This record gives sequence, C-alpha cells and structure tokens, in this order.
Amino acid sequence: MYKRYFGLREKPFSKTPDPRFLFLSRGHEEALARLEFVIEERDIAVLTGEIGCGKTTISRALMDRLGDRYRFCYIVNPRLNPIEFLRTIARLLDVKTPATSKDGLLEQINSAVYLCCQQGICPVIVIDEGQVVDDGEVFDEIRLLTNFQLDDQNLLAILILGQPELRTMLSSPRFEPLRQRIALHYHLQPLSLEETMEYLDFRLEAAGGAAGLFTPDAVLRIFQLTGGVPRKINSMATNALLVAYGSDTALIDSTIINEIKDELMM
Repeated sequence: MYKRYFGLREKPFSKTPDPRFLFLSRGHEEALARLEFVIEERDIAVLTGEIGCGKTTISRALMDRLGDRYRFCYIVNPRLNPIEFLRTIARLLDVKTPATSKDGLLEQINSAVYLCCQQGICPVIVIDEGQVVDDGEVFDEIRLLTNFQLDDQNLLAILILGQPELRTMLSSPRFEPLRQRIALHYHLQPLSLEETMEYLDFRLEAAGGAAGLFTPDAVLRIFQLTGGVPRKINSMATNALLVAYGSDTALIDSTIINEIKDELMM
C-alpha cells in the first residue's frame, strides 16, 4: 500500500526483531560490544531496558555476529518452575527425552553441553523477559549451570534479558551467589532526540527508501511523545506513513504526528 508510494521495498518500521534494522545508537553499540565479549568469555550477562528499547533485537544481532561457533537457545517465557526450566534447556540442546528428575536432567544437560564443546560449539542460553521469573529457585539453577566447565573454561554462556525491575529483583540478598557470577550488568537507554532522527532515516534507507521523509519538527514531536523508545517510534512512524499516504503528502511533519497522537496514546 504505502510502500510503493514512498519507494520502499519493505515495511521500515516492523515490530519484529530483524537485525537488518538494528540501529546502533551509542548505547546499543556499547551493549553489543560488551555482550559479545562476555559471551566469548562464556560468562553470565544481564541486559535490561524499558519495554521496546531493543533488547531482543540486540540478542538476535549477537547471534548473527558471533556465527556458527555459538548456538543460541532462547527461553522466551521463563515463568517456569526449576524442573520445567531445566527440561526446556534440555530440549533446546536436542535431548530427545528429558528426564523427570533434577539429577537426571542435569546429567543430560551436562552431556549435551560437553558434546557441543567437542564439536567446537558454545551454547548460549538466552532468557528473555527475566523479570517474570516467579520462582527464585530458577535463578539458582541459572547460577548452577555455570558449573558445567572444563579446567580452563566454562562450557556455556548465559544472557538474561529483562525490564528494569529485573535489576531490583537481582539486588535481593537472596541472589548474592548469582550476582557474584554475573560478569556484566548493562542497562539500555532510550534514544536521544538526535538518535531518533538518525533512527528514522536509517530504517527508511534499510527498507529501500530515502532519508528526510520526517521533517525536523515531526521528529521532535515523535521524540516528545515516545520518549525515544524504538518500539513506540515504530508504531508512530507506521501510522504517520499511512496518514501521509492517504492524504497524498510527500513529507511527514508535526501536523501529521499531532493528528495521530491521540489514537496512539490510547
């Protein structure tokens, strides 16, 4: 619909975590570099940020950047008890029939991880939405996974993603043993005003279009309304494109943004 009108090959502001559309702000670039180092060291990292700041997209970009020597295993809903958590990891590591006992599961996971090591592969356990973990023993199991090691290295890496409340959860004295094993805590900030303009232009160009479609006053209004959160920017920009297409407008200014803001804020 609006793609042809604006000369786009694809939708520039899709909400899917496509690494091709990962705009590397200063914060995103730093997060990516630090996480890459921690994973190569086979340690534990925690990445937090507001909803829609790009945490999951960064994890997908890491997967692409690190290549075939790493096997990323995603747990997208960690609201599990310890046995369910370990069974999920076992299945992600291709254990055909996960055991029902904790001892059996740990033995199966250890064997699977060691097999990966023999094949020159490091498993990376990615736990998304870590703030929804409601059984503290799951964090104990995460810590104990780092016991899978050889004399000179760990056999896997762990990346925990979550909203800011995850930081509060992990600050509890209950999780001091886990905190001591976390090599990196990084909090992803929203985009600045300047980065918001760069973000909009970057995604338009990545989709085959041209920069400059959003006027400076439109960018300012988008930034004011979204707080620089990429997912909110995507939603507002998509609706702005639809309105501009429907009114046969070549550029998107603050008038269009103000027209759609009440609907989006609902």
